[in-house]
Amino acid sequence: MPQMDAPELILASTSPYRRQLLDRLRTPYLALAPGVEESQAPGEAPGGRAARLAGLKAEAVARLHPAAAVIGSDQVASCRGRVLDKPGDAARCQEQLAWLSGQQAEFHTAFTVLCKARGFRRDGTDRTVVQFRTLTREEIGRYIALERPFDCAGGFKCEALGITLFERLDSSDPTALIGLPLIALAAALRPLGFTLP
Repeated sequence: MPQMDAPELILASTSPYRRQLLDRLRTPYLALAPGVEESQAPGEAPGGRAARLAGLKAEAVARLHPAAAVIGSDQVASCRGRVLDKPGDAARCQEQLAWLSGQQAEFHTAFTVLCKARGFRRDGTDRTVVQFRTLTREEIGRYIALERPFDCAGGFKCEALGITLFERLDSSDPTALIGLPLIALAAALRPLGFTLP
């Protein structure tokens, strides 16, 4: 049976981190802002929030591009029952990393692949557990000054200097912590005709 032609691929995100990850698949794509408010529903678990928002982002772009394969993704970090959003500035980043110092945190990274014209949908969520070192205020301050990770959930960049903040991490996909679980995503794209070795 001949393989179907792959549809146009759209990433429902303008995150530079997700774009850098998707670039690894060497497949042409567009990146479009989904225009979805990243809010927390009452009583919503972190993994559920990530999955819901990934789906909403994919749906928002797929409504305008029904023939395309649209990727929505979201990541939610939590520690000791508290959701840690993007800090936005140095003061909040310092506070978040102090909260994470010596603690175990969970990062739920969800994706949805949606192609409305083909009636296709795949969802997945990766759970990464990170054990942070005990960090001094000075270490946190130096890290923030060097990396300025204000647009990252939890307040660090694991693909760069942020990896030095950890004692260990446990994940089924090392790319998930950066923002897009490529192992599961590639598996979701293949049935649509994308050739991924």
